[in-house]
Amino acid sequence: MKWWIGSLGLLLIGFVFKLGLLVYAIYILVGILLVSRYLSRTWINGAFSTRHCSHHTAELTQKVTVEVTITNQGSLTIPWLLCEDFLSSDGTDPNVRPFSIQGARMKLLSMKANKTATVRYTLTCLRRGYYQIGPMVLETGDLFGLHRRFRVSAEPDFLMVLPRVVLALNYDLASPRPMGEIRVTHRLYEDPTLITGIKSYEPGQPLNRIHWRATARTGQLQSKVFQPSRVAGATLLLDFNKPRYSGSGAAYREDLAIVVVASLAHAFFQMGQRFGLLTNGRDAAERIKTEGWQSSFKNRQLARAEAEKNTETKTIEPNHLGLGRGESHFGAVLELLARVELAEDFPLSHLIATFSNLISRNATVIAVISGVDEETSATLGELRQQGYMVVVVFVAFDEPQLNDWGEPPDWFLFLSRNGIPFYRVDDDKSLRELCSTLLVKI
Repeated sequence: MKWWIGSLGLLLIGFVFKLGLLVYAIYILVGILLVSRYLSRTWINGAFSTRHCSHHTAELTQKVTVEVTITNQGSLTIPWLLCEDFLSSDGTDPNVRPFSIQGARMKLLSMKANKTATVRYTLTCLRRGYYQIGPMVLETGDLFGLHRRFRVSAEPDFLMVLPRVVLALNYDLASPRPMGEIRVTHRLYEDPTLITGIKSYEPGQPLNRIHWRATARTGQLQSKVFQPSRVAGATLLLDFNKPRYSGSGAAYREDLAIVVVASLAHAFFQMGQRFGLLTNGRDAAERIKTEGWQSSFKNRQLARAEAEKNTETKTIEPNHLGLGRGESHFGAVLELLARVELAEDFPLSHLIATFSNLISRNATVIAVISGVDEETSATLGELRQQGYMVVVVFVAFDEPQLNDWGEPPDWFLFLSRNGIPFYRVDDDKSLRELCSTLLVKI
């Protein structure tokens, strides 16, 4: 509106001082501005785009082809149209590098009426996550550079990159707790919920072992025979509170924690045992919301801000998958691990205290954490005192091994005081050893 005020001011001066040439020049200028404004608006309103992604779920190192088709549906030729397919900030941050990009996401076009053009590029997935691809930001304007119009087109797609899985062989993930679903030959512990037969009562056996119906039928005391078993499977408890993943090697520990959970879940899947997942991390799919994609803007900054806009979930809720088994359940766990991201102000101790009803007593609790304080260790200790089988997998980075420590770190002391067994993982080798040999002791 400033140019209107300036033009009216000059026009008024021309009339007052009878400056005919100035008045004539103002008429020409206003006419050019109006025509330029009309043309730029008409051109941008006629430009549309659609996107096609070859995959919406991908694995690491997999290539995903993105193709955006731009169409001029107007009746006028667009002299120039600048097209840029937006990637979320995670996708363009050189320090994170979730993708390597082959091809150009930006293209300058000149389009006749009812013609189409294509922007094509390829993403190579380098890091697990849930990424926004698009929308397409379109820009055009008049030939004098007086007016520019921007538009957000082609509603975004979302690409889910699954985490790595470290494979291990010859493992046994059954817990030695005395009651469960795995039959064993060692009969020291028997499950009173699984009756396999009856036998003659032997003096000294407790009265609750007497099978009263069989006794009444035979006239002699008969006792129950129980099937020995062990608990199998686990609830994987992932601590994904943001303060735990700060400082040295934060990104490495974040990725390694996800790989640990994915690898443990795969080990339980291979064993045919039940496993579940509970985490205080946020689900990116719930966080990201799209709105106002087909809009026009006065400048490129507003267009990009609209493209980046998303709505964060304000209510803090855990992400939970109950105990299950099979390929479909493992796939659901992998997809949740791909989408999960660090959350603010949701410590593990709060998660356990508030949502302990989501933790099954019939499976081992394996807490995957990257930092321990006194409150967290005390909360895990309380779980153990309540009868849960609790094990901690500590994700470390750039720390000396246990036998080289002059003084144990705080997290070791916290866990030891509460009698919580723990295993340290700092690379794929130690994770493979964990899956292969250490969990047999759980």
